[in-house]
Amino acid sequence: MEVDLSADAAKRVAKLNLPRVIFGATNLGNLFQQPSDAEKRAIVGQWVSSGFEPTVIDSAGKYGAGLSLEVIGRELDALGIVPEQVLISNKLGWRRVPLTTPEPTFEPGVWINIQHDAVQDISRDGILRCWEEGNQLLGRYRAGLLSVHDPDEYLAASSNAADRQRRLDDIVAAYEALLELKRQGETLGVGVGAKNWRTIRELDQLCQFDWVMIANSFTILEHPQELVDLISSLGRRGIAVINSALFHGGFLFGSDFFSYRPIDPSDPADAARIERRRAWWMSAGRKGWSCSTSESPLVNPIRR
Repeated sequence: MEVDLSADAAKRVAKLNLPRVIFGATNLGNLFQQPSDAEKRAIVGQWVSSGFEPTVIDSAGKYGAGLSLEVIGRELDALGIVPEQVLISNKLGWRRVPLTTPEPTFEPGVWINIQHDAVQDISRDGILRCWEEGNQLLGRYRAGLLSVHDPDEYLAASSNAADRQRRLDDIVAAYEALLELKRQGETLGVGVGAKNWRTIRELDQLCQFDWVMIANSFTILEHPQELVDLISSLGRRGIAVINSALFHGGFLFGSDFFSYRPIDPSDPADAARIERRRAWWMSAGRKGWSCSTSESPLVNPIRR
C-alpha cells in the first residue's frame, strides 16, 4: 500500500524511526499460557538480535498486570542491552493492584498464573499514574512511545450518552497529559491503539497523534474500504501506522482464539471464520507458503 507523503509528513514519520517489524509483548505477561523464564529470555534475545534497529517492543500495564513490562526491563538488563538500543511502547490506562481473588478480575481466564490484579485508570491524573508505574516496572529503561490503551473498550462500556461523553472527556484529558510529557521531552511520540478502528477515526478529530496502532482490523480476513481510506489519510499527514494482530491473535495459524476471545464452532459467524481459515491454508499451501509462521508473504506491509 503506497502513500504519497509531503515533505513535512515524511519528516514526522522519519522522526519516529520505526522499523518494519515491531515486537508485541503480551506473551511476556502470560497471555493464555505461562512461558518459563528461560523462554522469555530467549524471546527477548531474539528480538534484540533480529537486525531491526532500533528494536521496538510494544507492551502495556494491562499485559499480565504489569508483568510484561517487568520482564522486559529484567531481561533487557540481563542481556546487557543499553537503553538506546530499544524503543519501548507502553499503552497506558491500567495499573497494578494487589490480587485478592483466585484469579485476576480484569480479564478472567486470559492471564495465567500472574501475581497481581489491575484496575483501569483513564483520566489526566490517572494516565500519569500509569506512566510513572510503567517506568518503575521497566527499571533502567523508559517508554519512548505512549498511548491510551483500548479507548474503544472504555467507550463501549458506557451506560448512556452522557456517560459516553464523560468517558470521551477522560480520554481527551489523558491525551492532553501525554502531549505535555512529549513537550517536556519525556516521550518521543504519542499515539493510539484500538481494536475498533472507528474509535481511532473519532479520536483523530479530537487529539494529536504521531502514530496509530490498528489491531485485528486490517487483516487478510477483514480490510474494509473505509479503513483503507483512514490509513491513507493518516499516512498523508505523516502519522505512522502500525498494523498489529494481523492474524487475529494467532487464529489464522491455528489458535482456538479469534481476536483474543475463544472461538465457538457452533456459532455461524465463527464457523464461517474457521472455513475461511481453512481456505486460506489451502491457498497458501498451493503456493508453497507456510502458515505456521508470521513470515507468510501473504501479508502485504504498509509502505510509506
